[in-house]
Amino acid sequence: MFSTVIYFLVALIIYATSDLFDGGDTGMTAGWLESLVLSIGFFLICRLSFQRIQSALDKPGGILSDRAVSTAISRLSILALMVFAVNIYVYRLNTLFSHVRVFQMIPTLEALLFLGLFVSYLVMIWYAAYPVEKEWFSRPVTRRQYIVSQLSFSLPALLPWLCLSLSVDLIGLIPCPPLKQALSHPAGEIATIVMFMAGIAVFGPVFIKRVWQCRPLEKGYARSRIEAVCDLAGLRYADILIWDLFAGTMMTAGVMGLVGKFRYILVTPALLRSLDEEELAAVILHEIGHVRHRHMLWYLMFFAGFVACNILWYEPLMFLILLAVSLLPVSFSPDIMVSRLHSVLMGATFISLFIVYFRFVFGFFMRNFERQADLYLYRFFPNAFPLIRTFYKIAAVSRQDMERPNWHHFSIGQRIRFLEKCQENRALITQHHRRIRRMIAVAVIGLASVCIMGYQLMYGPLKPGFDNFIAGRLVFEQLNMDPENVDLQVAAGDYHYAVKDFTKAITFYETAVYLAPDHVHALNNLAWLLATCPQTDLQDPERSLDLAGRAVALAPQSPFVLDTYAEALFLNHRTADAVAAAQKALELAQDRKSYYQGQVRRFQAYL
Repeated sequence: MFSTVIYFLVALIIYATSDLFDGGDTGMTAGWLESLVLSIGFFLICRLSFQRIQSALDKPGGILSDRAVSTAISRLSILALMVFAVNIYVYRLNTLFSHVRVFQMIPTLEALLFLGLFVSYLVMIWYAAYPVEKEWFSRPVTRRQYIVSQLSFSLPALLPWLCLSLSVDLIGLIPCPPLKQALSHPAGEIATIVMFMAGIAVFGPVFIKRVWQCRPLEKGYARSRIEAVCDLAGLRYADILIWDLFAGTMMTAGVMGLVGKFRYILVTPALLRSLDEEELAAVILHEIGHVRHRHMLWYLMFFAGFVACNILWYEPLMFLILLAVSLLPVSFSPDIMVSRLHSVLMGATFISLFIVYFRFVFGFFMRNFERQADLYLYRFFPNAFPLIRTFYKIAAVSRQDMERPNWHHFSIGQRIRFLEKCQENRALITQHHRRIRRMIAVAVIGLASVCIMGYQLMYGPLKPGFDNFIAGRLVFEQLNMDPENVDLQVAAGDYHYAVKDFTKAITFYETAVYLAPDHVHALNNLAWLLATCPQTDLQDPERSLDLAGRAVALAPQSPFVLDTYAEALFLNHRTADAVAAAQKALELAQDRKSYYQGQVRRFQAYL
């Protein structure tokens, strides 16, 4: 079920990156009809997949394999993401309601609407899987209970996004430009995300327990035993709750909440029915181990760090992917193909980064954190037999393959064998705790380094060099395809000017002026360089004045052109004319007033 959480988050990323595909030409009616046909086809595939599994089960000697069922659900869930992506990226269904006023004001509502489309695909999978899945449950579970349990378990994963996104939408409606500007800056975005993540981590359990329809565990032997274990471990909590997951047939427990006042311990009825006193204590100690080792806090940090990295690296990645796309040979409709390919690669990159990070990095920590929580038992028990017996019971009741791999847990067999090794050699416990500390240190340093590098590329001293590198490569690639493009020749000259290769800059500006004698930017930039070049041997005052004069004749109301003309006049010892041109530039300027004022004062000083 944890995989479903990732599917939900990937669907959210697919929707969030839909703006990359603006400009699609699919019509509304065609989009709806094709999407409907695609959805019907997906449902039929789901039915056929589980009918085949059921047919194999009905044959003489047929054995129901949990691995076959889970594999089918995983593959169909991935197919559901692909179908959803086609609906959003190709059929552009998300544009059908873009004209609705409420969606324009609060875009999160539109996002919820289309995430509901993805939910419908998951419901199709669960609906088709139910006849096979119900065989696993120890007690009768209706199809509705099965689907609702699947949904209720996964939907809280969207809570951070929902709260943050709604808050940003509502803040956007407030007529306060300084607040909007502060929040639009990456530092403001990251601070807002961290604040909301912390708030949700603290207060979210109150909401989640309602979504999961948990109820307080009634007074009795089970509750008193759990309370005694919590008292022994010194754990603060708000309540002990019954978690009726899949009508109470799942053998599991959990703990949620960073703060004791809003922390809840969850146990399912099947767990209480199946375990003896020692086994129940062992399970609760495992959950307390998560709290004592601050696993939830680290999960929060890893998630917030990933979001911060995405914010800071969005533009650099966008430019790097654009550069990579521009290097590919495109034989037809290059502008359309490059734009479309760039959008595809951008969406694929962010989805891939998310999957890799959570499936492998986050999953790696989850597996090792679960093992560390298992080891917490040794602080109160002389051996791990109660927890080992619990694992055997879980495997027996759920008819689960004990060696079945799991991305967020080690297999039951692996967990049992590790506990047995630690029982024989207690030094392994200390080694594992030390290993966890090293892992966390590496992760923190890695996330911090990636964030710092992204910030440097976006706002720090690396930005000019990075921008020039990307701009130069893009310009030269385009020049190879269109060498007579004057704007590209000017851009190439600007690039060489920025990197202080003035000889090449003059060459490109000269080429631009040759191709288009009346191109204002080419005339102006070449005139400025010939007047102010730090390499005095490249200066040419007379040519500079001629070029600047031609540029002023073409754009007499342009402040920066007048500024270049004033500089050329001053260099040719026509100081009074330079002051007049500089004053006119100052009058016309809408920004950089202080610069133009400085130019006027500089020239006046020589009168």
